[in-house]
Amino acid sequence: MAHTTDVLIIGGGIAGAAAAYEIAAFASVIVLEREPQCGYHATGRSAASFTENYGNGVVRRLAIASRAFLESPPADFCDHTLLSPRGLITIARADQLELLDQELLRAKALVPAIEKITVAAAIARVPILRPDYVAGAFIEPDSKELDVNGLHQGFLRAAKARGAHIMVNAGVETIGRRGERWSVATRTDTFAALTIVNAAGAWADDVANLAGIAPLGLVPKRRTAFNVPAPAGMDIRGWPMIDDAGEEFYFKPDAGQLLVSPADATPSEPMDAYPEDVDVATGVERLERATTLNVTRVSRSWAGLRTFARDASPVVGLDSSADGFFWLAGQGGYGIKTSPALSRACAGLLRERRLPDDLCRLGINAADLSPERLRNIL
Repeated sequence: MAHTTDVLIIGGGIAGAAAAYEIAAFASVIVLEREPQCGYHATGRSAASFTENYGNGVVRRLAIASRAFLESPPADFCDHTLLSPRGLITIARADQLELLDQELLRAKALVPAIEKITVAAAIARVPILRPDYVAGAFIEPDSKELDVNGLHQGFLRAAKARGAHIMVNAGVETIGRRGERWSVATRTDTFAALTIVNAAGAWADDVANLAGIAPLGLVPKRRTAFNVPAPAGMDIRGWPMIDDAGEEFYFKPDAGQLLVSPADATPSEPMDAYPEDVDVATGVERLERATTLNVTRVSRSWAGLRTFARDASPVVGLDSSADGFFWLAGQGGYGIKTSPALSRACAGLLRERRLPDDLCRLGINAADLSPERLRNIL
């Protein structure tokens, strides 16, 4: 079957879903998702944390710009809150104290509410922390738990309400040009569109190749996570998330258990990622070093791919080598929390060739996001 649309979005994860929602307000939109369900890969394997103090300066500003939407989404977007209290404590060993101070200084420049706390205060909040391991700590009190599925489904539902069409089991096989339009074929359908938005996550460079466009050198990196039982006799529901200054591990409450990650970032080919035993073992070892837990059982483990550009900033913008080919990729591990701002950036650049004013006021420039910045360093 043949379909014609203004904008064809390749990828139905959080980036593609959020872009569909914003773009459908002024253009016709079709979303193509290769899997049987949207959000199967990176979106469905997120740690579900909203923090304004993770990622480089561009990412942190995008998170700050996303908070208002996440705190107060449109009335018809979802029927429950997307953010709930959690907090985030960053800890450091004695050999990491200088790094902790550097990170605190950097953090407060954008998030003044972040403050240093005593080791005793950190342990009071999370009693399994070892006093002979933790030598320093600071807290981000306004970090939140984020309902990833609620956000993703909200974008999909609201995009459909604005007239967008979402098609699953629609892996792209060929991309070409016919006059002023792109011609895209899946196994069963063909599509003609003025603009392609490449929101294919780990497969974004592959999509560019199909379109005859030079890839950007995006690198998918595997991140492992697993659940372990909560410590016996402890109510962990109110615990904050814990990470460490060296980005070596993190853990937090998760549906009555602890979610743990060794914060690995192993380069990978685009694939349905799976956890390696060595990474799970590394996470267990780091958790046991920092806490009084003795892990005897891992309840469940999984892995996802977080796709990075060379400078770890997202890629959002038109490719100068081909009319109507728009990149929305390279979100790294930050695509969920920045999706409201990134989708508005995408819509603004497509509709008016400029970023929304609130992003500019935060010091985010189109050049910071443009794919052309990467062409210059390839």
